[in-house]
Amino acid sequence: MEQLEVVREHGATGSTTILRLSGPLTLSTLFLLQEKIRELGETDTIIDLTGVPYMDSAGLGTLLSCWTHTQRVGHKFALTGVSQRIGVLLEMTKVNTVLPMFTTADDADRSFTGKAAIA
Repeated sequence: MEQLEVVREHGATGSTTILRLSGPLTLSTLFLLQEKIRELGETDTIIDLTGVPYMDSAGLGTLLSCWTHTQRVGHKFALTGVSQRIGVLLEMTKVNTVLPMFTTADDADRSFTGKAAIA
C-alpha cells in the first residue's frame, strides 16, 4: 500500500514551517498531510514536493486548501521541488498561475522575508 511521509522542519528565518513530503500524494495518503497542516496553526508554510513522485486531484485539493487558509489569515505559502510530472498537473489545472513555486525551500524561505516576498 502507498504511504506518505511528512517531515516538519523550521525554516532558516524561524517563522516558516517546511513540510517535506515523501511518497505519492493521493486520496489514500493525504490524511497525514491534512493532520500535519492542522497542527501548524497560523504560520508561513512551505511544502516541499521533491520526494513526491505523483499526485492526484485529491492531493491537489489539499494543497489548494492549505494555500487558501494561509491567504485568509495573512501568511505566506509556497511549493518547492515540483517535478515535471506534478508540474504538468498544475499547468493543466492552471493552479501554477496562483500557487507560488520555488526551486528549493531555502529560496522560498528567503523570499518570505525579502523585498520580493510572495503572499
